[in-house]
Amino acid sequence: MRNEMTMEFDAISENEAFARISVAAFISFLNPTLEEMSDVKTAVSEAVTNAVIHGYDGIEGGKVVINCLIEKDVLHIEVIDKGKGIENIERAMEPLFTTKPELNRSGMGFPFMEAFMDDLEVISEPDKGTIVQMKKKIGCTSWIEDEE
Repeated sequence: MRNEMTMEFDAISENEAFARISVAAFISFLNPTLEEMSDVKTAVSEAVTNAVIHGYDGIEGGKVVINCLIEKDVLHIEVIDKGKGIENIERAMEPLFTTKPELNRSGMGFPFMEAFMDDLEVISEPDKGTIVQMKKKIGCTSWIEDEE
């Protein structure tokens, strides 16, 4: 089974809740556990918040795009912004690192995404934007298909 959805919205903090609820609704037919649902919602929240706060940094008119793909029981999520990008991805992914200490940012966005999802990849280029790619297996079936 394969199912896809794409949505685009203004890069404003008020849309973070919209993003998390939309992705949660999209995966609901997979009957995720409360923990799986919470993990996905938290990871989406963190990715969208990073796009709004760090990617666009107050620049008006920015958009965030979320692409979701379900293949069998694996959820693939991309959160995309065309903002300022990340100069040093490795440094940005370190726990407690933040470029916005004045906003009381904890520096735990990427570590939370990494902890709550099964796979995380960040692709970014300064002045071109960032793509956060995440995967999460939903349910208790095996990752490996039985060979017949």
